[in-house]
Order: sequence, then C-alpha cells, then structure tokens
Amino acid sequence: MSDLKTLATVWLDGCSGCHMSLLDMDQRLIELSSRFRLVYSPLVDRKTFPDQVDVTLVEGAVASEEDLKKIRKIREHSRILVSLGDCALTGNVSAMRNMVGPLPVLQRVYEENVDLQKQVPTIGVPALLDRVRPVHEVVPVDVFVPGCPPSADTIYAVLSELLAGHLPTLGGIAHFG
Repeated sequence: MSDLKTLATVWLDGCSGCHMSLLDMDQRLIELSSRFRLVYSPLVDRKTFPDQVDVTLVEGAVASEEDLKKIRKIREHSRILVSLGDCALTGNVSAMRNMVGPLPVLQRVYEENVDLQKQVPTIGVPALLDRVRPVHEVVPVDVFVPGCPPSADTIYAVLSELLAGHLPTLGGIAHFG
C-alpha cells in the first residue's frame, strides 16, 4: 500500500461541472480509489486542507479574497496542482464580470433584481477581487486539463497517469469547451 497517494479536490468560483464529470467516471472511480485516499473535497466533510497532499484537482476561477487565500494555501500544501476545466484555465464564465467589475455585478444581483431589502450585503458574501483570474495567474500549476467540463474519460486518463507517478500528456484527449 505504499503506492497509495493522497488526493484532494477543490471547488473555487465555478459551477461544479468538473466535479460532476469526476463522479461520471462511475465504476472507474471505484477502480482508481484503490490507488488513492481522498483527503479533502466538497464531496467529503473535512473542513481544513491537509498539511501535504500528493495531487490536488482545482475546479473554478479565483474570484474572491476567500478563493485567493484558499488557492495559496492549497498550492503550498500540494505536490502536484491540477487546473481542472476551463474556469480554472481561463476564468471562463466567471471572468465575464471582468468587463464591468465586481460592484455593478453585485448591484445587479442584490439591488436591481430584488423586491425586498435592496442592498449589497456586507456579511456572508466573500469580498470579490477586482478581476477574476485563472488559477495559474495566482499560483504555479503543474497540469492543465481543459474542457467545460472535461469529460469523465479525460479525468480518468489524467488521474490514472498521476496516480501511476507520471505527468499526463493530453494531446488528443482534451480540448476547450
């Protein structure tokens, strides 16, 4: 069992589609699970990121102060960091707000489109960054897996290679969109 690796998955500012594709591996996920121990994920109940993780899959863009703090800690404690999906690679849909900035988006959501208590909340909503950024603009990334979301087959191929101790080559198996 010394080959057992630790795996974490993280969800920043995105739709969770990448995590749904991860789950779409179905029985292949069970097969792979004999080679890793899931130590952190929105799919489990652990609240704090572990001190050291072999492989971390990151879904979503860096859009808030909370995301920024989280991804810096995750990078510090991950041997291999994987940007999973177009949001993590480019900012994708989350980055559409970069054209107008965070305040007009908050005003649209919390003032213009509501009937009661028209105000931008100051409690319970993370402070947004001026600009949504892909993960690699904030911390070094080891593996880039495009797709919106990446297919279950692509994620399986990437995880298989990583768990075997190899950095995957994605030529022909992954694409944007």
